[in-house]
Amino acid sequence: MKKVLVIDGQGGRIGAALIAKLADNPDLEITCVGANSAATSAMMKAGAARGATGENPVCVLSREADIIAGPVGIVLADSMLGEITEKMASAVSSSKAIRVLIPVARCRTLVAGCRDASLSSLIDDAAAKIADSGVDA
Repeated sequence: MKKVLVIDGQGGRIGAALIAKLADNPDLEITCVGANSAATSAMMKAGAARGATGENPVCVLSREADIIAGPVGIVLADSMLGEITEKMASAVSSSKAIRVLIPVARCRTLVAGCRDASLSSLIDDAAAKIADSGVDA
């Protein structure tokens, strides 16, 4: 079973949408971490098996995950209106997990080569990449 860690902040809308796409996959153990309690709550309601909130859970769970997913801001310190700390970004960036990042342009970061796409199609693509990642846990 693949251990998937979904991280999000603000209202958790992106993480929740991604979890909803993945929740029925029996090969995935989905854990979520919200940068705030609203994000965690939204992701738990979407179907995460377990969840936590804040910096330390991101640091600890990033070491255990096979796949880490979320908006591109989870690897950028001070993104998401300052919710992502340096420690959080570093933990995600240095994890041995495969990272599936959704390239939303809300973090004052543009990713070259990314096509303009709806958030829904980006989440579909991220879910497909997670399901087909080839990680054997």
